[in-house]
Amino acid sequence: MNALRQLCALVVVALLCGCNSAPGRPRKGSEIIAPSEILDFDTLYAQNCAGCHGADGRGGAAIALADPVYLAIADDASIRKVTANGVKGTSMPAFAQSAGGMLTNKQIDRITTEMRSRWSRPGILSGANPPAYAAKSAGNAQQGEVVYGTYCASCHGTQGQGGRKGSAITNDSFLALVSDQGLRTIVITGRPELGAPDWRGNVPGKPMSDQEITDVVAWMASHRVQTPGQPYAASNYAQHRESDNVR
Repeated sequence: MNALRQLCALVVVALLCGCNSAPGRPRKGSEIIAPSEILDFDTLYAQNCAGCHGADGRGGAAIALADPVYLAIADDASIRKVTANGVKGTSMPAFAQSAGGMLTNKQIDRITTEMRSRWSRPGILSGANPPAYAAKSAGNAQQGEVVYGTYCASCHGTQGQGGRKGSAITNDSFLALVSDQGLRTIVITGRPELGAPDWRGNVPGKPMSDQEITDVVAWMASHRVQTPGQPYAASNYAQHRESDNVR
């Protein structure tokens, strides 16, 4: 009897061990993670951010997020808000599920906290008296034109239509895709990946003041139009349409 019991026990053990290698049984670690459970920063960034902000945050159509100056200017709350809610009327979409996107709060948190932990450089602006991330007052467009002539025209052209060293920053299509805050961020942080200096480097030894930045943003924003991208000026549009119909 004892021998029979031992034999049965061995058979049961063998069957249990065989279950681990049964045909069709998933291998350990091969389970597919649900999209909402992914918390790997590299995966989240590559799938949601790299298309505009470049691989490893180095910049692309949009600013470089791996820029330590940007991360020193923008606080955690501001970065998270933009990531979660996007910027209405611009090319920056909302990514949080609560705002119509696809990412959970945990995923938004992972993206924003990892950006800072990986790419920031504490103390990079020590003693620099940096301007505020957001404007503290309304800007003066007329004064901003003077500021533009001093700090920006040498690269971007006399009226912001582009120059030998810089792009067109009063182009109506460009302005339709960027908010006032986006313009301010670019003026402050520059586009180092494109060779554009931050607020300290336009005129050597003469950094832009907070108010000058506010004013030049107001001047650029004053060039926005209701129908960006039209090939004709608004005043001549009807005339061109009439000519086309005659033909």
